[in-house]
Amino acid sequence: MNKKPLCEYTKEQQNRFLDEMEKLTLGEVPNKLEEMKGQFDLEDKLMEMPELEQEEELIHKRMNDINTFQAHENEVYLRGTDEYGKDFQICFDSYNFLEWIDEEHLKYIKKQLTKYIKSK
Repeated sequence: MNKKPLCEYTKEQQNRFLDEMEKLTLGEVPNKLEEMKGQFDLEDKLMEMPELEQEEELIHKRMNDINTFQAHENEVYLRGTDEYGKDFQICFDSYNFLEWIDEEHLKYIKKQLTKYIKSK
């Protein structure tokens, strides 16, 4: 049984409890209280997870092989394999994708690739 008093929960959690209590008979209240306290405790515990409090790190992933391209609604998908041979998919906002991958950027990519090929 949960020993933490209801007053130690957030106002939002207390209001959720009160909303639920209006629907119950007096005999159902103790069980529902314990059930909701357990739910609130779990929510609080999840929000305290260390990975949520860490500084965000840049995700660096290499797509070695692009084998699927899809444009659907407002999203562009590229799928392939990562540096370890595992399936990997990235999703872009279509507008941002077109904004960045314009003719000027494509020319720059081709120029850099040509330099790379000639240096090998």
